[in-house]
Amino acid sequence: MNSPKKVAIGDLSNFQLHAAYLAYSEAYDRVLDPEVREFLNQNIIALQENKIDYQTFYRNISPYRQIDVSRVQQRANIRVQSKSEWRSQMRKLEREKRYEK
Repeated sequence: MNSPKKVAIGDLSNFQLHAAYLAYSEAYDRVLDPEVREFLNQNIIALQENKIDYQTFYRNISPYRQIDVSRVQQRANIRVQSKSEWRSQMRKLEREKRYEK
């Protein structure tokens, strides 16, 4: 049985559609089963034709995607600064800027 061809989208000026296509493309390249590839093709075509919304699209293709865990962990390590720390840092920068010549 022939494997279905990857769907190509001509107009990628819509950012949301472009991001969805990248997710579709990654999942399509990762999967080898022709039935799953056909399912992915149907989802991207339905999204392009506005038959399904983005939330449904991502829910449908999520079992076939692999999310990079390192990116998720990087987002979780955000340093929080208290207001007083921020103020003292700003005062210090202003002093240094004022006496810089």
